[in-house]
Amino acid sequence: MNLGINLVKTMEKPQLSFWQIWNMSFGFLGIQFGFALQNANVSRIFETLGAEIDKIPLLWIAAPVTGLIVQPIVGYMSDRTWNWLGRRRPFFLLGAILASISLLIMPNSPYLWFAAGMLWILDASINISMEPFRAYVGDMLPSKQRTIGFSMQSFFIGTGAVIASSLPYVMTNWLGIANTAPEGEIPNSVKYSFYIGGAVFFLAVMWTIISSKEYSPKELMSFSEHESIQKNRRTDSNSFLLSYEKLKTMGMFWLIIGLIGSTLLHYVFKLDDFGLYVLFVGSLLFGLLQLLVSFLIKKNRTKSALVEITNDLYSMPKAMKQLAIVQFFSWFALFAMWIYTTPAVTHHIFGATDPQSELYNQGANWVGVLMAVYNGFAAIMAFVLVWLAKKTNRKTVHMISLIIGGISLISFYFIKNPQMLLISELGIGLAWASILAMPYAILAGSLPAQKMGVYMGIFNFFIVIPQITAAAILGFLVKTIFGGEAIYALIIGGASMILAGLLVLLVDDDD
Repeated sequence: MNLGINLVKTMEKPQLSFWQIWNMSFGFLGIQFGFALQNANVSRIFETLGAEIDKIPLLWIAAPVTGLIVQPIVGYMSDRTWNWLGRRRPFFLLGAILASISLLIMPNSPYLWFAAGMLWILDASINISMEPFRAYVGDMLPSKQRTIGFSMQSFFIGTGAVIASSLPYVMTNWLGIANTAPEGEIPNSVKYSFYIGGAVFFLAVMWTIISSKEYSPKELMSFSEHESIQKNRRTDSNSFLLSYEKLKTMGMFWLIIGLIGSTLLHYVFKLDDFGLYVLFVGSLLFGLLQLLVSFLIKKNRTKSALVEITNDLYSMPKAMKQLAIVQFFSWFALFAMWIYTTPAVTHHIFGATDPQSELYNQGANWVGVLMAVYNGFAAIMAFVLVWLAKKTNRKTVHMISLIIGGISLISFYFIKNPQMLLISELGIGLAWASILAMPYAILAGSLPAQKMGVYMGIFNFFIVIPQITAAAILGFLVKTIFGGEAIYALIIGGASMILAGLLVLLVDDDD
């Protein structure tokens, strides 16, 4: 057979058994232990160490900024790695070691600045493991199994988060471990939870490393060429699309936006909101980065990692561009929830504002239970969504799930009984299960195998950028417009998630 492809004999990627998919996804149990402990407890740690309510989003901003830098780099590197441990698994191992150490140190932070720095390190470490896991599904599974592959990851994410989020509650109410501490110290219930999380993170990732295999680059290329023949399309993703003029123009545009925005904030509006400065300074730096890439292109140095990643960013497949907009509003809502659920529930529903009080810590523990519930329901719904997607389609499932999740988030404003929040968490869990599976299942079918890692990393720009945006503007809104009432941040998040659901209608799902 001669279709102009001069490579090894093409093969169809074999289907894997249920237990093979189970083993290759098991590491996400540990990864989500780290994320769940971070999401449920970091705002609590910051408040305990003296952070003001409107400053909490700025302390969180380290996490998405880290992801913005780490994810595409790790994806790019993992695409080009092959050694005795494999292609993606070396990054699984490195991230697990670093994240486990960070989880041991984080709850012992003596100062607020130290805790913020540990969040930076912890999030970077988690991303080193997590992003190659996303690409791993695309590497190992044929198209017809990718939905179940990402749903299996969703199952382990939900399961891990249920246990990790509820650990402080279990420590306090079942084991009698202290839930309060002297001023400026983290309670033992939180510390011991992080210690357990560090051990589980490492052991779960090691299970995947030991029990799973990887295809060699030669095998992956053969599978990729087979799929391209079946679909009668090219897989040459190495064509260079960017021009010096285009990059120079785009670089100047973002540079000017950053300069004008920063100038207006400082000299005209005289605002001291650090988060808004982060947005405009980020725009300025992005502009400078594109000007640097344009210079490298002019000098014909197009083989550098920076140029190749930038080229891939501008040459995203159509479905990826459409999903990027959906991801932006979905993750803006999620970040609003993660930042503000603890202060919203403790202040708006429990009526507690003193982080040292027993009532506040009861509310904070209840937030852990709420997060366990939505993650547990997500674990159950992960497989239900696979069945629903087969009966309808992935777009319909994702749209409905996001709209229900948005309504559930807004309901926090109207509910006064903490127990009733459990119902809202079911809707959020449905949205979370869909967010973790459907966009990636849609995306993986449109990506070239040899660039699965870098494109998964780039795709996460649209997870990270909304988080930076949320961290930048929500603190300003809560402080200046909503009088410090965090509950209104959850309402904004709910509206954003509903908008994301409506935007799913614009996505092309052609696998």
